Amino acid sequence: MKTVLILILLTTLMHGELMAQIDRQNERYVTRSEVIAANGMVATSQPLAAQVGLDILRQGGNAIDAAIAANAAMGLMEPTGNGIGGDLFALVWHEESGRVYALNASGRSPLGLSYEQLLAELEQMDADSIPPSSLLSVSVPGAVDGWFELHDRFGDLAMDRILQPAIDYAEGGFPVSEIIASAWQRSARILSGRTGAFVETFTIDGRGPEKGEIFRNPDLGNTYRLLAEEGRDAFYRGEIARKIDTFMREHGGYLRFEDFDEHRSEWHEPLVASYRGYDVYQIGQN
Repeated sequence: MKTVLILILLTTLMHGELMAQIDRQNERYVTRSEVIAANGMVATSQPLAAQVGLDILRQGGNAIDAAIAANAAMGLMEPTGNGIGGDLFALVWHEESGRVYALNASGRSPLGLSYEQLLAELEQMDADSIPPSSLLSVSVPGAVDGWFELHDRFGDLAMDRILQPAIDYAEGGFPVSEIIASAWQRSARILSGRTGAFVETFTIDGRGPEKGEIFRNPDLGNTYRLLAEEGRDAFYRGEIARKIDTFMREHGGYLRFEDFDEHRSEWHEPLVASYRGYDVYQIGQN
């Protein structure tokens, strides 16, 4: 009798929940409740990276500290779409000044690659546009400079504390999520035959990691530690830039140490438009 009552109760609860969802749908409500928080919130496509950001907030860090920490974790955990080899754009609301600041931390194309040279390279490749996985597509990575620009202007915690969670995951490993595992395996099939250390760095025995498999990237952890200790110049004026210069020269790329040395992010006044009583901000044309 007790079992029957429990089953009836569970069935009633499930029916009530289903009807509530149907009613919400009929009234054009979403079926998943929005996240509500009193003190702070972090949103990423990777729960572990979001947790890294939340941990930084709990340590007394501000939104910028949390964003940098989460971004560093994303570069490790979702390398198919994130990383310090890419760029950064940021819109920052600063409560004290009542302003929105816009940061363009994207990198420029190599100084040594003229438009005429680019056309000649494309003709030699028999291509109408730049192949996305070719060395021609590589511009100066702006993300690291963006981190330090944001941190210098708005950060509270020291950079070594901000990057430490990503360093710990890089060295100790993390379980790869399902969607990223699929994209990672696809990238591994495409890029494994290319020059460089892709196989050694981003595969397990020559393949992309499976869902739930533990992946480590101690070399990235070492790079993060170097950035935490020596700052942005370790990336743009040190060993990292020189190694990229050497690799590019050996394999026909155009990016040089001088491109890194001269790179600077830019702060802008954001574009703003009014829509139904709200101000909508965007970074201007690159």
